[in-house]
Amino acid sequence: MKKFNVVFCGTPDFSVPTLELLNNHPHINLKYVISMPDRPAGRGQKLKSPPVVEYANSNKIKVFQTENINKEPEFISQLESEKIDFFVVLAFAQFLGSKVLNLPKQGCYNIHTSLLPKYRGAAPIQYALLNGDETTGVSIQKMVKKMDAGDLVKDSPIAISRTETGGQLYTRLKLQAALTLNDLITDLINDNVTVTPQNEDEVSFAPTLKKEDGHIKFSEDSFDKIWNKVRALKPWPGTFCFLNEKRVKIIEIEEYPTVKLNPGEFKLMDQKILIGSLDKTVRLTLLQLEGKKPCSDVKLANGLKQIEDTIVIK
Repeated sequence: MKKFNVVFCGTPDFSVPTLELLNNHPHINLKYVISMPDRPAGRGQKLKSPPVVEYANSNKIKVFQTENINKEPEFISQLESEKIDFFVVLAFAQFLGSKVLNLPKQGCYNIHTSLLPKYRGAAPIQYALLNGDETTGVSIQKMVKKMDAGDLVKDSPIAISRTETGGQLYTRLKLQAALTLNDLITDLINDNVTVTPQNEDEVSFAPTLKKEDGHIKFSEDSFDKIWNKVRALKPWPGTFCFLNEKRVKIIEIEEYPTVKLNPGEFKLMDQKILIGSLDKTVRLTLLQLEGKKPCSDVKLANGLKQIEDTIVIK
């Protein structure tokens, strides 16, 4: 039976289902897991291993942790002696240099959570939702030195629901990543891999998101743009606005078609918090004041009645 010697590179919980697939696949001999070093975490700031390392240790898989795999000549030499067939890379947080890319016989396969060449970069899940896409998926590409630019060897599209959040899509895609890799392994076993170059004319990017990207400006955005931002950035980094200079986290919204407000205008009606966007009125159905627990607008409205006429939304 054909067996491939494989190295897996990954770090967060997103990578664990794919690692689990490799560990249990009858045609895979998992030689090493490479991951980032342990980091301080929690209130006590005790060192905590990445989820991939925790899985590897509990399953007695050899682990190598490093800030930069390209600067580990002794370990690279060890890998060269292992006769590695291919690497699988998923959410590793490191670029692979030429020496590492050329080490395995068949190269390195990177799993990316978009339909490449769309959304190259760190945040493809969120950008698919931010842009209101109806379809996304998983792509596997043969790695080159340019980010997410290698030839495609497998992809699997999935539909996106209009109400789906970033967290929900994240969960679906981390499972889809493992299923797509399983399909590629079947192709490798059967010597039936199809290689397709990416169309550089269709490239778009999904750069790393920052907390400030969650700022909703009601006077500048349409309802659909606000809707997509709220769901795309849930749970992280979250969306917010400022109410009289106080930061308010926006967790859930809905359209309120029976009232027409000007962009950025604030109004309390029947204990509902309403704000005008460029084209429609938005109801903030679930929100959170700084230092408080999340609550409905109905609960918060009572405390705002006295200052309704002086509230400014930014």
